[in-house]
Amino acid sequence: MNSNPLSNLVEEHKEELLSLLTKLVSFQTESPPARNTLPAQKFIADYLKDLGADVDMWEIYHNDFNVVGTKKGSNSNEYRSLILNGHIDVAAIEDKELWDTPPFEATINNNSIFGRGVADMKGGLAACLFCLSLLKKEGFELKGDVILQSVIGEEVGEAGTKECINRGYSGDFAIVADTSECQIQGQGGVITGWVTIESPTTHHDGTRSKMIHAGGGLFAANAIEKMTKMINGLQDLERHWAVTKSYPGFLPGSNTINPAVIEGGIHPAFTPNQCALWITVHFYPNESYESVTQEIEEHLMAVASSDPWLRKNPPAFRWGGNSMIEDRGEIFPALEVSPNWQGVQLLQETHKQVFNKDVNVSMSPSVTDGGWLSEANIKTVIYGPGKLEQAHSLNEELSIDELFDYCKSLIQFIYQWCNLPKEEI
Repeated sequence: MNSNPLSNLVEEHKEELLSLLTKLVSFQTESPPARNTLPAQKFIADYLKDLGADVDMWEIYHNDFNVVGTKKGSNSNEYRSLILNGHIDVAAIEDKELWDTPPFEATINNNSIFGRGVADMKGGLAACLFCLSLLKKEGFELKGDVILQSVIGEEVGEAGTKECINRGYSGDFAIVADTSECQIQGQGGVITGWVTIESPTTHHDGTRSKMIHAGGGLFAANAIEKMTKMINGLQDLERHWAVTKSYPGFLPGSNTINPAVIEGGIHPAFTPNQCALWITVHFYPNESYESVTQEIEEHLMAVASSDPWLRKNPPAFRWGGNSMIEDRGEIFPALEVSPNWQGVQLLQETHKQVFNKDVNVSMSPSVTDGGWLSEANIKTVIYGPGKLEQAHSLNEELSIDELFDYCKSLIQFIYQWCNLPKEEI
């Protein structure tokens, strides 16, 4: 058993942690449909107020509020600050899913806790709150600030974390307590986009022969058929990326362009005058969403230039968005992590003290809000309990031992990091 006094505190208060996680699971914060997080966020805001934090709670969408609690340190100007970030929304449960236990009633069995969100990521969020509570109640002084962010919308690309940045919140280091199986991780990025082909004129189906046969004389096109050239062009670019780009921690060809949804046409009696393709683009940590979308646009415009009709009616592009619900688009910036950061090195130390094994920097195959913190020049890592395969899964579960060990590592990191002078960064 770890003899560190902070680890011992976690051992002594295990039931408090499980009770807190059970409470968080009980809030039905599925997203979609979203617009349902107010009760959960009010609970977290009250919890933080009880810890003496300055609480900021503001509405992003109707009934969806961000909560930021700032636990001021005793010497904030001279000691390091820390952001603890997590999302309160959870993946939706489909009607056809037959859970063994009620998904919003946390159930313990065989040393695991079951319930929607235990792995992704109410377990991590509960751990952050629990660690701050223990430090407060047991009188452990923090000289630097801790900023806890409980955000909305991560499951549907609504980037509650981005809203925290826009509101001015920053820190010397950030931990996103999302699902990583207690590995220190960065991530690639994701952006969705729409490629649209549109004809300036609409034609009856009976005129098709004049469009496609010799001597027809009608300079027109079927927008759906023209979109196939765009899809072929995207596949060519995807293969080129697989050959020419790579990044440590990712399998070759992980940077993909997925044609996910296609919409076009108005009626069988008409030649389709519009076609829109919804794509999902994965890119590496050393790339930006601006650079990869520019590459795609330049490539597809080159493809269009080889077609007489597309040359005069080129594709239009719309990238990203603030919500998959509101405007059918999302952005998750990439997150690059350096093993040379002092925050990473300290986290490796506290992890090893608890887990008795080294942890290296790796790459998540998924995405989190961490990229938005990185975009704001905040050194950020993903470090949270839970296996990725449990996220969004039927009978979602989290190892209780893993959750406890995570807390032991995290609470030591918080205490040590926030008591280090800024000049040593």
